[in-house]
Formats: sequence, structure tokens, C-alpha cells
Amino acid sequence: MSAKLYTVAVEMVEVSPRDGLQNEGQPVSTADKLELIRRALAAGARRIEVTSFVNPRAVPQMADAEAVCAGLPERPDATFIGLVMNARGAERAIATGRIDQLGAVSVATDRFAMANQGQTSDGSVEAARDIVAQARSAGLTGQATIAASFGCPFEGEVPEDRVIAMATALAGAGPVEIALADTIGVANPAHVASLVGKVRGAVGSIPIRVHFHNTRGTGLANVWAAIGAGASVVDASIGGLGGCPFAPGAAGNVATEDVVYMLERAGIGTGLDLDALIETNRWLARVMAKDLPAMVGKAGGFPRPRNDTEEDAA
Repeated sequence: MSAKLYTVAVEMVEVSPRDGLQNEGQPVSTADKLELIRRALAAGARRIEVTSFVNPRAVPQMADAEAVCAGLPERPDATFIGLVMNARGAERAIATGRIDQLGAVSVATDRFAMANQGQTSDGSVEAARDIVAQARSAGLTGQATIAASFGCPFEGEVPEDRVIAMATALAGAGPVEIALADTIGVANPAHVASLVGKVRGAVGSIPIRVHFHNTRGTGLANVWAAIGAGASVVDASIGGLGGCPFAPGAAGNVATEDVVYMLERAGIGTGLDLDALIETNRWLARVMAKDLPAMVGKAGGFPRPRNDTEEDAA
């Protein structure tokens, strides 16, 4: 993409190596995961969720977390994120010596928290606070996500007040940011704008990150609404892969290519190279042996440079 001057920019977090792959039944080799990370870096990604340190029996795709970390390139300009659910996961991530940031997860409802982490919603908040503290004690940074912020697969609607109270409690631990996650893709732009705005008001200067799934086709609209309401960091997954093993009906994340196309065309900088992302989409489709959900991966970018034949025909 050609160099542009932007008056507004957002930070992108590439989550395809973890959230993108974790729900895929087809095993992906450690070598291919590392190649995906290499390609994401080449496309300009500087924050990448590289793996999760969870029980491999629960999430077999993440069984090679330590091996992935051992193969990470030396990139002082990049932040490698490891998702952890508890103190043991945090210890594993820290022990690799390659993770820069721990990602902690709390869950907005009890039934989903039990399915996801074997604890209550309040328990997940305390665990997330402890993980952020563990990260800081180890000289790393910690961030916190509130899963099912916009709706739960088991309990339905989630009150905004519940999410705001959780965000306030998490803010007290000093995370670098707090994320609102639409884990099952039920959010709508009006709800997103409302909740992002209220959480921003409750947590002061702590940045808000958003994590959307495109399960019902509202993912891009929700990204746009979130940025308008003050979110400054957006999760996305190359190809639009993604899903949660513990959330029935959860489908893919918003696709990095689609988010970058929308934002860059609107004059909002992302720091990512769309052509490189599209090429990575094609490579990843071959690895996964299937077409990927990303729309821009199928249609390509715009405008395209015209060749001489097209110019003559015009």
C-alpha cells in the first residue's frame, strides 16, 4: 500500500495464530504456525497473539505452545502475547522467556465462565487480576479481556452494568488495556457504541480494545461503531478464522483484511499492508485446505493498478 498521512489511527492485534486456529479440527503444524506469525510480521503486525497456555486436552490445537514460543523470531519491535487462564498458564508463558504480554480472560456470566474456565464470573475477574499482577512481577505487561460482553451462549443478554463493574474491577489491577469481546457474534453497532462509551468512562485512561466475531455479519459495523465510541485497539484474524471451543455457535473473528480495507479506505491508519495480508490469506487457505471467510481475501483490494491491455480496452 502506498504511504499515506493519517489523522486517526488504530492499533491492530493479530490473533490468527491463537484464536484463529484454536477451534479448527484439522491440526496445524508448529512450522505453519510460525510461518503465519512470520507473514503477519512482514505485513506490519506488531502485536500478535501467538498461542495460549491452556490444557492441551481441552484445546488440542494449542498443545505446542512452548514449541511455538521457542521458534519465535527475535523482534524487539514486536509484542508477542500469550493467552492464559490461570496462574499455571501464566507460569508456563513466563518460563518460555519469549512472551512479552500475558492476556487474561474474565467472563461476563457464570454459566459461560464455568464452561470456559471452571469458575464463576467473579472468580474469573479475580483470576484475571492475579494474572496481570503476575505479569508485572515478571517484568511483562498484562491485558484483560471480558468475554461475552455483548451476549452469552447460555444466559442470553448480558446487562451493561455487569460489564462496567467488571471493567472497573479489572482496571484496579493496572492492565495495559481492557478488551470487550463479542465471543459469539451477537453484538450490534448501537450496543457496541453504548457499552464502549460507558466502559471508557468507567476506567479512565486505560485504552479499550475490542474483539468481534462476524457470526451474524455485523462484525465490521461493530468495529466501526467501537472506534467511533473511543476504542483504540482492534483484534482481528487473517482470513477471518476463529471460534471458541466452549461457546456453542461461535464462528470466525472479523478478518484482518476486511478491517484493514475498511479503515484504510476511510482514512484510518492501521500500519498493515493489505496486499501482504491478501497473499497470506491465500497461503493460509492452502494450509487449511479450504476457502477462508474473509471477503477482501476473495474480492481483492481496490483500486487495482490497471495493466496495458485494460488501458487499451478502456
